[in-house]
Amino acid sequence: MWSAGVRRRLDELREPFEGSQGSPSTSVTEATERLAQAITRHLGGEAEVAATADRLVNALDVVPQGMVLADASGTVVFRNRAATNFFAARHSEALVESAIAELIVVAVSGESDTRTLDLYGPPRRTLQLRAVPLEGAGAFLVVDDVSERQRLDAVRRDFVANISHELKTPVGALGVLAETLAGEDDPEIVARLAARMQKEAFRVARTIDDLLQLSQIEASGLPEPETVFVGRVLAEAVERTRAAADMADVRLEVEPVAAQLSVRGDRRQLISAVTNLCDNAVKYSDPAGVVTLSARRSEGDPGWLELSVADEGIGIPATDLDRVFERFYRVDRARSRDTGGTGLGLAIVRHVVQNHHGEVTVTSHEGEGSTFTLTLPCG
Repeated sequence: MWSAGVRRRLDELREPFEGSQGSPSTSVTEATERLAQAITRHLGGEAEVAATADRLVNALDVVPQGMVLADASGTVVFRNRAATNFFAARHSEALVESAIAELIVVAVSGESDTRTLDLYGPPRRTLQLRAVPLEGAGAFLVVDDVSERQRLDAVRRDFVANISHELKTPVGALGVLAETLAGEDDPEIVARLAARMQKEAFRVARTIDDLLQLSQIEASGLPEPETVFVGRVLAEAVERTRAAADMADVRLEVEPVAAQLSVRGDRRQLISAVTNLCDNAVKYSDPAGVVTLSARRSEGDPGWLELSVADEGIGIPATDLDRVFERFYRVDRARSRDTGGTGLGLAIVRHVVQNHHGEVTVTSHEGEGSTFTLTLPCG
């Protein structure tokens, strides 16, 4: 069916050709019918093109990269939603809009160009911009946020470098000690060298164990959850850390915990997380220090509990707080060598908490100590 406007216009075209009896000739009628069909096809084609264009715009709006299209004069004729965020932006993002305008001028002239911008935020971001000329006329520009990609690349590089160091150092020491031991006859020196070899071998084994544990936690996720009583988790973690605490002259204290306070999750993973927090607290505490474990329902939401491990140790600088949960990251590398830590404990804690749909936070002041808090859903 034709629209009323099309039908009215066809009637106007037909009137001059009507015969004296008021009936249009057959040829005129056929011609107007063909014209009407052509108009209908044209209007239908325009509607289809408009619908396709709308779908394309909607698709481009969900693309995370910013996209900008300019005509032959360099005038921007289209921006997707991600690129619109830079238009009339303030502060550091205003630099992006300026770079977009400069790159489009270059691309319209027929040359491709790229640029990398570091925005210091917060949050800190790295953007890559690339503009290319289009055949015929115009230019197309893409803004890609590569911040997460760069962070993951840095984590991978650090992981390779750190694991190489963690294994190479004790393995190298074992080689030197074995070579020295082979030519030594003094029983006292032999015993001392053997003890040192045992210590280095234990360091290698602990690094490998922590890597395997972290890998298993990452790969397996959360097994079939069960009701886990928090008091028992704290008691088991303290028992596992007791020997190290006694050697470091650090006292472990557990505040009273409600007997029925529980979470739904995996008992072994939770004990591993709390044990790692206790072990970390003991290592960075001074002699005669106290490490306190506590657990209570969250004051803000009783459906969650907060499990904390607090120490009175050296504390963590504010610049390091965001990185302490990375694999192998250490605040005090010199002290870590003395304490023998692998730098994987807090990474294990983070993954355990993620598996239990919770979060881990840390508050710290240098020279006063640190408090790590696990926020988990109650059982």
